Amino acid sequence: MFRLILLLVISTRHARGFLDTYSDSLRVQWPDNFDAALPDLYEASIRELQIGLDGRRFTSVDLVKAYVGRIEEVNLRGAQLHAIQEINPSALSQAAFLLDEERRLTGTRGLLHGIPILLKDNIATIASEGMNTTAGSYSLLGSVVTEDSGVVKRLRKAGAIILGKTTMSEFAGYRGQAAEGWSGIGGQCANAYYPNTNPCGSSAGSGVAVSIGLATVALGTETDGSISCPSSFNNLAGIKPTVGLTSRAGVIPISFHQDSVGPMARWLEDAAIVLNAIAGVDPNDNYTLSQPESVPDYTKALRKDALHGKRIGVPRKTFFEEGLIPQGESIVEAFEDALDVLRSLGATVIDPADIPSSHEMRESESEEVTADVEFKIGLNDYYSRLASNPSGVRTLAELIAFNLEHKDLEMPEPYTDQSELICAEATSGYNATYFDHLSKNIDIGRTRGIDAAIQEHDLDALVIPQTWFSSQPAALAGYPIVTVPLGFMADSVIPERGRGPTVYPAPGVPFGLYFFASAFSDFELIGMAYAYEQATKMRLARKAYPEAIPRTQLWDVLVL
Repeated sequence: MFRLILLLVISTRHARGFLDTYSDSLRVQWPDNFDAALPDLYEASIRELQIGLDGRRFTSVDLVKAYVGRIEEVNLRGAQLHAIQEINPSALSQAAFLLDEERRLTGTRGLLHGIPILLKDNIATIASEGMNTTAGSYSLLGSVVTEDSGVVKRLRKAGAIILGKTTMSEFAGYRGQAAEGWSGIGGQCANAYYPNTNPCGSSAGSGVAVSIGLATVALGTETDGSISCPSSFNNLAGIKPTVGLTSRAGVIPISFHQDSVGPMARWLEDAAIVLNAIAGVDPNDNYTLSQPESVPDYTKALRKDALHGKRIGVPRKTFFEEGLIPQGESIVEAFEDALDVLRSLGATVIDPADIPSSHEMRESESEEVTADVEFKIGLNDYYSRLASNPSGVRTLAELIAFNLEHKDLEMPEPYTDQSELICAEATSGYNATYFDHLSKNIDIGRTRGIDAAIQEHDLDALVIPQTWFSSQPAALAGYPIVTVPLGFMADSVIPERGRGPTVYPAPGVPFGLYFFASAFSDFELIGMAYAYEQATKMRLARKAYPEAIPRTQLWDVLVL
């Protein structure tokens, strides 16, 4: 049974058979300048797609067909980006077709009606739809969850189409030392801005897919950097919400105190639209009970004057130490230019505005200690709640043994390490040691961390460029990060081999700018980051390398 399922899941070719199954009952209206009236899917926004859908230039069925065509060009063929692990075989028959009919008969549910969205493969969907939820591990291939994850329920209610699942670092990078973006099932995901380059993880496939228009938006998850970093590396806008703003119910976990689900998009407006849909209380995740009584409309934060009168701090200590910034000179230069942009938009820049605990934070082992404990408890609970699992794995200990028994699938060279799993298995639950380290995380992340810097300098936000340390303060604190494009590495950069087969840094690879602050400051951060994004429009300064850009457009689907 397990091997039979294996043969079905990896290839996305099976979806092509669904593309011609349903004839479009909605007759599109073709203007004289029809080709010019269609949005370019490389950059198309949610609002642009809705204009075309409402104007009957195309349908959601057409959108799904076009996106599948784009995926087929570059995912396993061509540039072989391995960004998409699986296409939803029900995207046409059960979603797009029905949502087109609903649009025609009763109107739309909102801005996400009929919009295809991709999910990171640790976000559960019901098995009857035809997709797996595996976190990249063969130990979960063919497993059956009892219900959709909390965020997927909200997306479906908003009328979104679940297009497929994206490749991720296996178990969100918590298996062991491996190249970012690799999993046993998904293979090695690669960045679209330079061949065979690190896409950053663990939401690697979500980042790569959205960067070149394999969908308009995707969901990622972050424990420490897994939305922010792939957004940065792939020229995207990403929102890692405050822990508790979005539900983690049905998401394969790492840390109860740090995990967060958020959108990754080409522009912050699209990310804000999706955040509106997925934010809110979920009785299956008690952390969501901590959110404000009224969740704001995050699109109302999208003001070009949002930086006027704001006080923005620059925490230079520790963040800018040697070795933390790849190709440091070019990133630092771009960051200094960004500070000038912030000033020109009416912000007061407090420089430096250091985080008091930053060095202690970098040296601390407390994040790993607490995550090991929570990962074991959370993963064992996830396995135990499955309705069925063909691999037979039901615990972390059995997962470790499964990997050793299936080395051809799970431990091919050079992806042989599972030290993180072994360390987590060695933990003994919630004991005094765990609570001591958890208390330290809160102290250095919040009390003597972000909160201290904000209070000392009367700040609205802190801002830093992408470094190997940028996400940790907000990770430990459970606070939000909003990421927008900052720049690109110079063409003269010499690629360097990292873990596994990928390289980084490399010519033309993007890097981002991080805005972060205290709990539930998401609305304000979105506004400030949006003002910067719109003033610079840095995303448009460079495209992916030619072989990584799919050519299929809506026109190709409509003229067939």
